[in-house]
Amino acid sequence: MTFIIRGATILTPEQTIENGAVCIEADRIAWVGRAADAPPMPGAELLEARGLLLAPGFIDLQINGAFGDDFTADPDSIWRVAAQLPRYGVTAFLPTVITSPSARIAQARRVLAAGAPAGFRGAAALGLHVEGPFLNPYKKGAHNPAYLRPPDMSLIADWSPATSVRLVTLAPELPGSLEAIRHLVGQGVVVSAGHSTATYAQAQAGFAAGTRYGTHLFNAMPTLGHREPGLAGALLATSGQVVGLIADGIHVHPGLIAVVWAVKGPAGVSLVSDAMAALGMAPGRYRLNDLEVIVSQRDARLADSTLAGSILSPDQAVRNLIAFTGCRAADALATVTTTPADLLGIGHERGRIRPGMIADLVLLSADLHPITTIARGAVAWSATDL
Repeated sequence: MTFIIRGATILTPEQTIENGAVCIEADRIAWVGRAADAPPMPGAELLEARGLLLAPGFIDLQINGAFGDDFTADPDSIWRVAAQLPRYGVTAFLPTVITSPSARIAQARRVLAAGAPAGFRGAAALGLHVEGPFLNPYKKGAHNPAYLRPPDMSLIADWSPATSVRLVTLAPELPGSLEAIRHLVGQGVVVSAGHSTATYAQAQAGFAAGTRYGTHLFNAMPTLGHREPGLAGALLATSGQVVGLIADGIHVHPGLIAVVWAVKGPAGVSLVSDAMAALGMAPGRYRLNDLEVIVSQRDARLADSTLAGSILSPDQAVRNLIAFTGCRAADALATVTTTPADLLGIGHERGRIRPGMIADLVLLSADLHPITTIARGAVAWSATDL
């Protein structure tokens, strides 16, 4: 399929192009520039987009499920959810499997290895985010402690992007964690520090071993202290460490989000939804793996009030970040496009609007609500279909 998106304000990493045009051939971006300079493309379908913003498709590095489905409880649901995520501007994501028996992780890997079903149109599942089971039991959050275990080299021996594992969250202070980090990084996996009681020194040891990310900053880690900054302080103080942030105003106070933004900026923050099965659903009772979660209009919690993921959509996270910090739309959008793409090492094909890139794009209203989402060069969702 060949088509032209014309008239939108295009947000690229280098510049903003008013009254721009993007030409798409098959699943790739062929040309980007001003509409007046667009090359002739005989027979191309035209998508008029005046008054809209055009951004790269969103990438969510941590999502546990949505639309009533939980990835850990039912890995087969990954593609069902993927088909619906474009309504939030999402064109790629890491389905997150939380602490569970090793057989469940293996099942999720098989689902991804088998690929999307025939005729699939939706967000690309780029590989698993395995959150656990190598977590500190004192910071387990909504993870079932029965499945927590120390790092096990036999379990992770073949984990790599080629075998459907992209990101692993572990606690760097656990015995054996540094060896596990070095092995995973050597296999091309991004390793994140999280669900941890690590001191500042232990966190720095994890960084030296190869961790480059912090899972949901401030949540499931020690409180930031002025004498012992802990993992949170180490992530904030260390250049090159990207922090995952749940910008719902519940997991982290808006005022502290503004502080994080001032310290890390768009290249150091990756907004994540950490959404669970209730995203896109009515309040009620849902599952996060084998635990029951009580969901209100505002949040998702276990019976003891522990936060259990979120009901935050990625597009709402972007709007919240702007409201909490006053940042530019282009910078907020980088946290769900260029920054996660670069962290995963796929910034050469996703997360930017440039010729040669995969044609994952989202048209947004002036107030950053998705209007049309294009995944691999095809319209995957449009507000006009509602």
